[in-house]
Amino acid sequence: MIGEIEDLRYEDNPDPGRWRHRKKEKGGRSVVTFVLVLVLFGVLGGGAWFGYGKVSGFLSAADYDGPGTGEVIVEVKKDEFASAIAQTLFKAGVVKSAEAFVQAAKDNPDSTGIQVGSYKLRKQMKASDAVLWLLDRKNLAVNGVTIPEGWTKMQVFAAFSEYTGIEVAEFEKAAKDISKLGVTSAWLKRTDGKKVDKSNIEGFLYPATYEIPKKTTATDILKLVIKNFNAEMEKLDFAATAQSKLKISPYEALVAASITQVEALLPEDMGPVSRVLYNRAYSGDFPCGCLQLDSTVNYWLRLNGKQGKSSEKLTIDEMHGENNPYRYNAPGMSIGPISNPGEIALKGAIDAPKSQYFFFVTIDEKGTMAYGKTFDEHNANIKVACKNGIPIC
Repeated sequence: MIGEIEDLRYEDNPDPGRWRHRKKEKGGRSVVTFVLVLVLFGVLGGGAWFGYGKVSGFLSAADYDGPGTGEVIVEVKKDEFASAIAQTLFKAGVVKSAEAFVQAAKDNPDSTGIQVGSYKLRKQMKASDAVLWLLDRKNLAVNGVTIPEGWTKMQVFAAFSEYTGIEVAEFEKAAKDISKLGVTSAWLKRTDGKKVDKSNIEGFLYPATYEIPKKTTATDILKLVIKNFNAEMEKLDFAATAQSKLKISPYEALVAASITQVEALLPEDMGPVSRVLYNRAYSGDFPCGCLQLDSTVNYWLRLNGKQGKSSEKLTIDEMHGENNPYRYNAPGMSIGPISNPGEIALKGAIDAPKSQYFFFVTIDEKGTMAYGKTFDEHNANIKVACKNGIPIC
């Protein structure tokens, strides 16, 4: 469905002279897949049983015994009665008789919670199992675009373009003012004196699977994604926690989450890595008060149509050029996000455990991070990494 799109996790950017290493993640990191389905307009409700009496006389109570085989997609439509769903399942070969499904649904009080949508079921299923499968949202058959954690806006636009046929330029044009797409004013300010660029949608393209309508526009799609972003941030209480606990703006915490998503490999490192970023940017105890990240520099290169580079291949101008707002020694938190973070990275950014660490490095093939307060401690961790075969020496 989606072609090969460049993985922007900076696995090729080890930094033996500085403080980070990023190893390519094997098999992706989607621990949790978030699914947004446009056709879910509401539950069927108790009215699902109306109309059953009109057809019950024509139904057989025959039922299958086993769990079923293969896979078949069935659609539950808005305002359908149980009898209509039963007939759909019967015609698709899922249940042996419509009456068996209706009876099984009546025996399961939770069945009134079946929602509209397309579901993956098996052929020749026991009717009571079919009811359970329809109640399990994991069985939704979503035909859409999946946005993994850590993708950039360029990758997201390319995926949406490939799926819909809408030119990438249309998505870029639609994203020129994120305030018109549903990003609220709370996300358009910072506490550190820097301005939020309203033409930069990076960070707001929440990783999930999106079902795209047949007739749609780039603006409609991006509004859908932002709507989901807002809903997920509300669940996490992200904005309020960033302000009350971290004393920074939600946008700055989002920036930290986007960097952490790229830098950390394991879930348990999301919080500690975010804290290193905060310590560097805000504590006043790190000499330059900057992040010193190859990942931000490489993001700038990719924004300008160039390939990312490993640390030793980055030029002085690429790292420190004044025209690069993501440059190595830019003071404070980065000017903007460098990826679109998922739930774990977002939680890590607002739940970052306090520490005095200024350095981290991956020290083994599993992705384990080691942290240091001083450059000497960091160098000692690098030696451990080298001993374990991490190619940063």
